[in-house]
Amino acid sequence: MPGAGKSTVGLLLAKELVKAFVDTDILIQTRAGKALQDIVYDNGYQHLRELEEEVLLECRYLNHVIATGGSVVYSDSGMNHLKRSGRVVFLDVPLEELERRVHNFSSRGIACPPGQNLTDVFKERRSLYQRYADIVIDCGEKNQDQVVSEIIYSEGEQFADMDA
Repeated sequence: MPGAGKSTVGLLLAKELVKAFVDTDILIQTRAGKALQDIVYDNGYQHLRELEEEVLLECRYLNHVIATGGSVVYSDSGMNHLKRSGRVVFLDVPLEELERRVHNFSSRGIACPPGQNLTDVFKERRSLYQRYADIVIDCGEKNQDQVVSEIIYSEGEQFADMDA
């Protein structure tokens, strides 16, 4: 979800685990030569989703922490690619907190149909995130460091010992 903290938590997790960090939103912007919102303005939200899938399927990053764009869950092939490479973590942030964090919904570069708002996107995507996730972190009432620690020690295994 936009505002869930994927990029921030991902970077902190990579630092803690001494792994390289990749943010696919940056890869998409670099490939397109423009910001995510400009891609949506110029080519539509579906084009942004297509670019996201292409970039993701090209990723061959072993032993990295990867932060994806929020609409990646619409790509079954992209999500399966991620799952083959490592653990998929869903940062489950309550809608009320997302609303507090996301003040720029209409200009943030969110790949959603015109007329959708944050509540609509939340309702549509949350079940998809849950379906693909290997690890679900309830982020309500937790700071970033607590979220990172919970990821590392999730499921009784040390995340640090995983291949990707």
